[in-house]
Amino acid sequence: MSTPASVNIARLVYLLVCEAAGLVLAFSTRGNPGWEIPMWAGLLGGLLIAGFFIFVETLIKGFTLRGFSTATFGLLVGLFCAFLLTRVGFSDVLASALNRNFEMDSGAIVSGPDVAVTISLAVSSLLYASLGFLGAVLALRSSRDDFAFILPYVRFRQDGSTGQPVVLDGESIMDGRVPGVVRAGFLTVRLIVPRFVLDELQVLAESPSQANRQRAQRGLDLLEKMQESKDILVSIEDASGVSGDETMHGRLLQTAQLLGARLMTTDDSLSKVAKLRSVDVLNLNDLQDALRPTVVVGDKIRLPLVRGGKDEHQGVGYLTDGTMIVVNHAVDRIGSTCDVRVISTLQTANGVMIFAELDE
Repeated sequence: MSTPASVNIARLVYLLVCEAAGLVLAFSTRGNPGWEIPMWAGLLGGLLIAGFFIFVETLIKGFTLRGFSTATFGLLVGLFCAFLLTRVGFSDVLASALNRNFEMDSGAIVSGPDVAVTISLAVSSLLYASLGFLGAVLALRSSRDDFAFILPYVRFRQDGSTGQPVVLDGESIMDGRVPGVVRAGFLTVRLIVPRFVLDELQVLAESPSQANRQRAQRGLDLLEKMQESKDILVSIEDASGVSGDETMHGRLLQTAQLLGARLMTTDDSLSKVAKLRSVDVLNLNDLQDALRPTVVVGDKIRLPLVRGGKDEHQGVGYLTDGTMIVVNHAVDRIGSTCDVRVISTLQTANGVMIFAELDE
């Protein structure tokens, strides 16, 4: 990825500031014997300092402000732990033990309060540095979800940036339409997959039924792709607070209630139970029905004709949702796309049949 022009401008400005500082330092020491800095030394010093920090900046170019805040919080936690240990006298005890060993090894030639204070200061500094380093590194290694260890479910609560999260069940994952809905921009929230749902998919992937194996394997593959995708926020939740005595539907509903999330599914019975338990539910089948185009008499449609109809003069085409449209006097237009106008509709047991004529 190329460096933004604004970053290059900032580097150039910083380099000029360092060079100017070097010149000012050289001018300010002129006439001072023993402390005079040559002009070239000031320029070279400013160049070296600027080059060092620019080099450090290039090494941390993937380090974001969020990572900085995370590392800062981890550092503060580590320093707080070190403060607690020093308050309870841990460093003093360790310093006393080291001082005693030092006196025994040195034959007490050099000992006393100064040595004890020095050892105590060194132990305290080492303790603060070590715990601060461990806290910062552990915070950076933790994901955004794992980092919220104080309140386990607060990371999934509704906020202004991501909105109310959505819990996925096994059916919605195996359905395969979730990535398309997210990438289309209709769903821009964090998706949560409970651990027991992932276990269910793994069990189905080893099922003796070939159909179940294929659906479960497709669900696992889609879930892996969603996790690797940068435009889809998906995470696996352990859901340790959910009762194991509940049924699969009960555990899903309980998880959604604990996380303050909505539930996405394709199971109509689960949708009904969720509504009875006041859990917001997103049914992909309801979404499909809502997006099904409504055609009324008089509408003009651009339709590809793919085959002949029951009568010899008819051509047949299909809408994107599979609705069949029979076009009169269009047999010679089969294989092409033409404009048709709806003249009547007929409700059948299999759906709606639409009759149209060429719009010429």
